Amino acid sequence: MAGYLLGIDNGSQSTKVTVFDEHGTVHARARVPLRPNDMPRPGVVEHPDDDLWDSICAATRAALDAFDGEPSELLGVGLCTIRFCRAMLRADGTLAQPVLSWMDERVSRPYEHTNPDVRYVTTSSGYITARMTGRFRDTAANYQGVWPIDTDTWAWVADPDVPRDMLFELVYPGEKLGAVTAEAAAHTGLPEGLPVFATANDKAVEALGAGLGDDRTLLLSLGTYIAGMTTGSHNVHDAKAFWTNFACWPREYLYESHGIRRGMWTVSWLRDLLGDEEWLNAGAASVPAGSEGLVAVLDWLAPVEAPFRRGAFLGFDGRQGPFHMYRAVLEAIALTLHGNGNAMARELGTEFEQVLVSGGGAGSDVLMQIVADAFDRPARRAQGGAELGSAICAGVGLGLFGDFDEAVAAMVKPGTEFRPDQATHERYRRLSEVYRELPGYTDPLFTWLASAGE
Repeated sequence: MAGYLLGIDNGSQSTKVTVFDEHGTVHARARVPLRPNDMPRPGVVEHPDDDLWDSICAATRAALDAFDGEPSELLGVGLCTIRFCRAMLRADGTLAQPVLSWMDERVSRPYEHTNPDVRYVTTSSGYITARMTGRFRDTAANYQGVWPIDTDTWAWVADPDVPRDMLFELVYPGEKLGAVTAEAAAHTGLPEGLPVFATANDKAVEALGAGLGDDRTLLLSLGTYIAGMTTGSHNVHDAKAFWTNFACWPREYLYESHGIRRGMWTVSWLRDLLGDEEWLNAGAASVPAGSEGLVAVLDWLAPVEAPFRRGAFLGFDGRQGPFHMYRAVLEAIALTLHGNGNAMARELGTEFEQVLVSGGGAGSDVLMQIVADAFDRPARRAQGGAELGSAICAGVGLGLFGDFDEAVAAMVKPGTEFRPDQATHERYRRLSEVYRELPGYTDPLFTWLASAGE
């Protein structure tokens, strides 16, 4: 390969852009934070102005500035953006109104056409594709929930509740979306005519880049939304402990456990309140398992089915300080996902032999050890995420690899493994029972607090 692949990961809190070679080696990387969401009233969560596109342009330019090679050496771009967003576009592909965040309650309902300026309704990836290529095409694998898509065929349903001419053409992961236009080249620094390739929803792309490829491995995705994931070939309908999502392998599926909303957002929030992340991680490692009786309730963003819930710390008795609070949140994340992951495994009729951990939180040794101890399984740090998954899709689309499996074998490298400690696992096994019973006590309290505040 005489060239490089560029992977874009437009997440909930930042946009990350990385330049890779065909071995998965990083040659340049940049990250640009997103601006805070606009939340003018309860239930409304919007991305301000043109922040998604602006952050991608800024991160791409920064990555190219850090790249020792020339932009002309790039062979292709893989595009991954936040899932479950809704973008309403004018006929020219620009925004008719702000992009709705996945946290906006309106995205849980079908689109209602109330703005005459809206010509197209799409995802965030469809919007960025239109801005980058001028084409109204999008990956089928980023449509779930209320979108009128047949999840068996990966195609629009025959009679969608949105006029068909308002919906984009659908392609599979690894297929070409279009090429960078002159206007997009001026904004991003990418060469005009550079091919842009489809990926999937951000969790599926992250799973691809992490190397998740079998049903005996559970991937913990430590993002703003935290979930446990594994793979399969069947579109499982009406599961109780998980839901079925599109995978980044065409016509394959990703099984996703119940998760934690604002998961790593809560960690970032606490870090901003308490102090430096390195300091907090070092201090949390010195705190005994169980945080000396302090437990965290993680509903900092209440789930749709229980809007009364809130986040909380319980069990202060004078022994605890900032390190206990930080560790209690990390333990709550691990133990919650342990329960959710095991419930998914039981329903799938499988048992997980190892845990793969991706996302920013995977960089924390103390969190990795907590995960290994909570699951009583080896926990391996994923070396790649959605940026690498995006680059893999571009490599497959360009024909540099015969298929996705070959690309993963070539580009994904194993990370550090953490082994469980049996004594600590036994402590967490008992503590998991506390977390399982907590909602029975906190739900009535939060319900009362919500009604008292009305």
